[in-house]
Amino acid sequence: MNLPNLLTIARCILAAFFVLCMSFDHVGCYTIAYLLFIVASITDYYDGKIAREQNLVTNFGKLLDPVADKILMVSAFIMLMGVPDLFIPGWAVIAILAREFLITGARSLAATEGAVIPANMWGKAKTVLQMTYVFVVMALLLLWRFACLSPALFDRLPGSRENYATALQYISLVGIILVAAYTISSGIQFFWANWKALKLHQI
Repeated sequence: MNLPNLLTIARCILAAFFVLCMSFDHVGCYTIAYLLFIVASITDYYDGKIAREQNLVTNFGKLLDPVADKILMVSAFIMLMGVPDLFIPGWAVIAILAREFLITGARSLAATEGAVIPANMWGKAKTVLQMTYVFVVMALLLLWRFACLSPALFDRLPGSRENYATALQYISLVGIILVAAYTISSGIQFFWANWKALKLHQI
């Protein structure tokens, strides 16, 4: 087991602890979850970088890396959907989940035929967009929760407390719609680019 693959496995483990922390509606637990997500995202960058620079690219890594990304991001979207301060509709998360499961199934199908389909630029951009969304929304959520611990802070800010709560919900809603739209489009591109490898032309 080389270092890049260990980092990929570590991302899956960090995702599990992220879910655990997000299960508690407390600003401290949310903070820990946010830090875990940042560390997990960093492993996503370095496992590929190390694998390419040190010629440690393996078929196992090509298959596991996108799966680890999906585990992390699916965990994040599902847990954020349950946060009452945010507005993340279930249909958007379901659309993202459907795309991720379809792609994972397609890769497994290709693997049975001896073909390994690595993530392309569309898929990598999708992951970056999803991670950026979680970074931003969780950062705003933490700012909101910490601000709520000090009500006097709102007295020194323009606008009412309700305005900031509404803004957080709108940001989370608009953001997830954009993420879902791009996630679906990247899935369509995946099938279009790999239809021969998947033997869809024989269906």
